Amino acid sequence: MSGVSGVGVLAQPGGDRPWWWVEPRGGTEGSGGGGGDLKHGDGPWLRAAGGAEGLVAHLGPVKAELGRAHQGLTAGAGELSALAELGTVRASWERRIETARDECRSLAGKLRAVAVTQSEVNEAVKGSFDRVRVAGPGPGAGATSDEKP
Repeated sequence: MSGVSGVGVLAQPGGDRPWWWVEPRGGTEGSGGGGGDLKHGDGPWLRAAGGAEGLVAHLGPVKAELGRAHQGLTAGAGELSALAELGTVRASWERRIETARDECRSLAGKLRAVAVTQSEVNEAVKGSFDRVRVAGPGPGAGATSDEKP
């Protein structure tokens, strides 16, 4: 397989299908007529948003814990240059922690927005199909009731 490294690994669970592919109910036999239902919902999006929010909460106390861990290090250390750099490293980690929390907050909101949008699109598509009338079996099968005989 040529191309981007790792793409083949992502396609493995579904055979030749991409990792995100969901098979219709009833399997893959035939491509017409049988009609499977592609089911998806907002559950995965909401779980991912909850996970991102969980990371925000988990990272919340880290800055204070880092501060407590550094309290006794510099006392009595004199002018050791390695400890002088510790403040710079700590500040860098504090910025990174806040950046990660901000990114997770933003991601959680975006994931929830996708779930809402997806639900709205699902309802709109379902509504458009609900308006389609299909004739039953028998003479003129396949014709809609709007057609003239």
